[in-house]
Amino acid sequence: MSVVTVQLGQCGNQIGHEVFSALCSDIRGTHGLCSKKENESYQDSCKERFFCEEESGVPVARAVLVDMEPKVISQTLSMAARSGHWKYSSHSHFCQKQGSGNNWANGYSVHGPRHKEAIMDLVQKEAEKCDRLGGFFTIMSMAGGTGSGLGAFVTQCLRDAFPTSFILNHVVWPYGTGEVIVQNYNSVLTLSHLYHSSDALLVHENDVIHKICAQLMNIKQISFRDVNQVIAHQLGSVFQPTHTAGGGSGYSRNPLGDLMEALVPHPEFRMLGLRNIPQMPESSLPYSTFSWPGLIKHLRQMLIANAQMEEGIDWQVRPPHPGSSIPSTNNALHFNTSIANLVILRGKDVHSVDLGSFQDPSLYTSWLNPQDAFNAWKTPRAFNKYEKCAALVSNSQFLLKPLDSIVGKAWNMFASKAYLHQYTKFGIQEEDFLDCFTTLEQVISSYTNL
Repeated sequence: MSVVTVQLGQCGNQIGHEVFSALCSDIRGTHGLCSKKENESYQDSCKERFFCEEESGVPVARAVLVDMEPKVISQTLSMAARSGHWKYSSHSHFCQKQGSGNNWANGYSVHGPRHKEAIMDLVQKEAEKCDRLGGFFTIMSMAGGTGSGLGAFVTQCLRDAFPTSFILNHVVWPYGTGEVIVQNYNSVLTLSHLYHSSDALLVHENDVIHKICAQLMNIKQISFRDVNQVIAHQLGSVFQPTHTAGGGSGYSRNPLGDLMEALVPHPEFRMLGLRNIPQMPESSLPYSTFSWPGLIKHLRQMLIANAQMEEGIDWQVRPPHPGSSIPSTNNALHFNTSIANLVILRGKDVHSVDLGSFQDPSLYTSWLNPQDAFNAWKTPRAFNKYEKCAALVSNSQFLLKPLDSIVGKAWNMFASKAYLHQYTKFGIQEEDFLDCFTTLEQVISSYTNL
């Protein structure tokens, strides 16, 4: 099944480009470490998902590019075309001249309704090119105006136009120190609207990815492109084809549907986080060897101690003993309770890996059977030159702290009516803000009480 990617705003378009580049360089690589037949079915499956073929033989990304200013889209289109390995369709982008000025209300209430028809027309055309449409993958940031405001509007339109398709929103969480003074308002408005129209939100935090660039990738001067490449690598390690548990011999049919089925058992809980191991500069790969038991042990501890990367994990955190209901000591150690986890293994000897440690009932909330809460996908085909790599997609309490912090900061600004006039002039009223705060307070309380 195919996935249509919708790239929104500057951040969404730049990340989208890196994602397609990562997918393409992975399927072109000869480093598969697997049989020729396996490699071919992997490549076919990836192409069906993310690209459509043209007569010229150059794969064309199944994507719609939307931005309110032309610069980033024209750069993105020409970078893809120059690569020679893939490109965007020349008819599937929409841009205007004026930008949204980092104002969520401007993107949502003005640009959204004004350009709805043109944007949805492009989406419809992309969807019609798919033999079987699996769903939509939108990429956007939360802090700005176009990605967040227009992104929330477009997601609602997708939900109305394709009521039975899966929608996964990839959301980039702003730096804590902030790029935009009103980013907390924009974030609260974005998250609460997406919570109503999306199937799940897959979140990357800029601060975390920045740390990975500095500490694991050893990059001295970190650019947005470096950050985006790490994000793209992590997304690729989830979305490239794998064998699901009950899927027989073929590659899984519907990546988005399988992901939702594995990770979103209840509509109250839609926040997904992503961890990857190992991550290192390409130049170090030839000198590194990894064992599956070591990788799995680290990945599990990253999950329960809520560490975002394999360096600096707190090994003191332990799951609570079954039957002990002393949450106070448990909270002191910041144990991260999960609703559901999905581990994706790629590379050598994947079928002999023991994942029993992820089936420990104490990792999960009591209302789900651990058998249902944990899933594993595997493929012997290596990913992006890593002989072995593991990804963990987790529906857990990982975002509680940043979410609480963003809602708290936005509420403090709201209480003193700071900058509200910039939103009310575009028709977003105080009641709208209050509704959004209510939605997110409910999400915070649901995740806290796991």
